[in-house]
Amino acid sequence: MELEKLVRPNIWKLSPYSCARDEFKGRPASVFLDANESPYNNSVNRYPDPLQEEVKARLSVVKSVPAENIFLGNGSDEAIDLVYRVFCNPGVDNVVAIDPTYGMYKVCADINDVAYRSVLLDEGYQLNAAKLLAAVDNNTKVIWLCTPNNPSGNAFPREEVEKVLNGFQGIVVVDEAYSDFSSDRPFRVDIDRWPNMIVLNTFSKAWGCAAIRLGMAFASTEIIGLFNKVKYPYNVNALTQRKAIEMMQDLSRVNMWLSQILSERSKLMPAFADLPICEKVYPSQANFFLAKVKDANSVYNYLIDHGIVVRNRTRVNLCGNCIRVTIGTPAENNELMAALRQYKG
Repeated sequence: MELEKLVRPNIWKLSPYSCARDEFKGRPASVFLDANESPYNNSVNRYPDPLQEEVKARLSVVKSVPAENIFLGNGSDEAIDLVYRVFCNPGVDNVVAIDPTYGMYKVCADINDVAYRSVLLDEGYQLNAAKLLAAVDNNTKVIWLCTPNNPSGNAFPREEVEKVLNGFQGIVVVDEAYSDFSSDRPFRVDIDRWPNMIVLNTFSKAWGCAAIRLGMAFASTEIIGLFNKVKYPYNVNALTQRKAIEMMQDLSRVNMWLSQILSERSKLMPAFADLPICEKVYPSQANFFLAKVKDANSVYNYLIDHGIVVRNRTRVNLCGNCIRVTIGTPAENNELMAALRQYKG
């Protein structure tokens, strides 16, 4: 793979915006009169670190990925959008993705005027690498893989994902938003094996920090450099950076939450499967599960009437009469089950 041939020519030649904070990097300074900031309201009056170096240094230890291979963005959605902006020529190139999967891949494709080719999983939501690769043509720049997948919850066999990585000469994005809930080896620790791979992760799930909007991308230094070239200068605000650092200072708390969610998942899924309305609960390695019920619309509306919100996925391909249930606290899960045991249909 020659990276230059995959990147949009205008992006490859782009001269990035020069941040004021970058220009004196490495030199001591105490008086800042360069960026037209206010000298008042200390702690939030200065622009944040444009490359989030302290956050990346700490995250490198937590995620076992070198700091230079980490990109941080305003949620994973920023990294998803950057993939299109860096690699895909609008109106010319296309991407290939599994179906069903996370909806933002297609939304960003539509926004960027990039053709989106979806390839159905099988009835058990399993990946067939050969079928996915068969959808590729000379204008395919990116393949999207979410594992564990959303909304199905299952992680794909590693050998199938590796077939895609080895068989495609473009960019393969492996979205591991839910990998913390899986026992499988994460692909992020193997980015040196595949220079065409970008791995996504997020603070929104296992870290319990959806509100701070911090997403991660792990890739080769060359791809990370391209992301940094194209992103907005101060894309991650100072408050988000501080909260991320705070969270990484107390990993025991996050590990406790993770353990509790996995414990609750192991209880809730079989309990849900025993409900008279349930036809099937699909295997999950995420913090949610997908279940087929007798009448998803009726069940969904019934739960809404009882103040309980789940996700109705019945209109999604292969998900007829399916609802997606996020693992909550023990009290929340008990409230869900108590309500459903009273459901008359």
